[in-house]
Amino acid sequence: MSTLFDPYTVRSLTIPNRIWMAAMCQYSAAPGGELAGVPNDWHFAHLAARATGGTGLIITEATAVSPEGRISPYDLGIWNDAQVEGFRRITGFLKSQGTVPGIQLGHAGRKASTERTWVDRGAPIAPEAQYGWKPVAPSAVPMRSDATTPDELTVQQIGTLVKEFADAARRALAAGFQVVEIHGAHGYLIHQFLSPLSNRRTDAYGGSFEGRTRFAVEVVEAVRAVWPEDLPVFFRVSATDWLQENGDAREGWTADETVRLAKELRARGVDLFDVSTGGNVMDVTIPVAPDYQLPFAERVRQEADMPVATVGLITEPAQAQAVVTSGKADAVLLGRELLRNPYWARHAAEELGGEVTTPDQYHRA
Repeated sequence: MSTLFDPYTVRSLTIPNRIWMAAMCQYSAAPGGELAGVPNDWHFAHLAARATGGTGLIITEATAVSPEGRISPYDLGIWNDAQVEGFRRITGFLKSQGTVPGIQLGHAGRKASTERTWVDRGAPIAPEAQYGWKPVAPSAVPMRSDATTPDELTVQQIGTLVKEFADAARRALAAGFQVVEIHGAHGYLIHQFLSPLSNRRTDAYGGSFEGRTRFAVEVVEAVRAVWPEDLPVFFRVSATDWLQENGDAREGWTADETVRLAKELRARGVDLFDVSTGGNVMDVTIPVAPDYQLPFAERVRQEADMPVATVGLITEPAQAQAVVTSGKADAVLLGRELLRNPYWARHAAEELGGEVTTPDQYHRA
């Protein structure tokens, strides 16, 4: 039986515990110029604090593979060498604290070109406005009524995007990251391809399950081809669009399809599914409660034989411990709780009698 404080080994990498930090956007990079997408002092302080707090694995916010792939103009990116240099300072410090640095690679698709969440609640930025641009998507279907209708991607553009994910993975390795996570969740580009709600294509990238998952498969294969064999690749998925569960007649991405996708991606070198839900539909009811996403992760673990991490309203040490000791998930990912308390892992160890890495500077005789 595993506990929160046991190491987790995947390929040749050992993560010191099962308390991991989920990717959370900070919207704090420069929106333009030479520093666009480059991590700065805020990102260093934000991530470093959770490392000194004992977190085993820290995954950066969704990091764009191209300028047009940013959710907002203020997002991090890894499409150039200046960004690589900025990340090296962060990954070096995380490693010095015994924390494994991970990066989430993504593209926002039709959810791109929006404001920061605390400005007009993340309202869309028009293409002609300062720092705005025209989003792209599998189909010309806007995310919301006040959003710009995205351009439908051509097959050639899809091929370019696959290459951009691979190039970003190469840069991530050069920047010192040890885990790469592909963002296929929350209504961003890969999820847009997966869901028939947002993917209306009739070519090889639409229609059937095989067509709608083709882009995800190609991205995984391209990233795995350039990522070292001894280091892991994770995949973040939204297990459901919450349509079927709400009795909604519209077609969306389902939990059954998530299990099927996990089997396909496991065969292509994905080592762990980071299981979340939702994000591609604005008008659905999500029954939010503690551990509400855990059953989806448990299904993937059992039916696809895929290691999983679970996320969502995990706030108490005993709650997180129960998730891991039950065998329903291999690790927990904390989001907002780590924003409230960077030292959550240390406090959990004190409460439960476990142990996490503590900086020498914090030891007192």
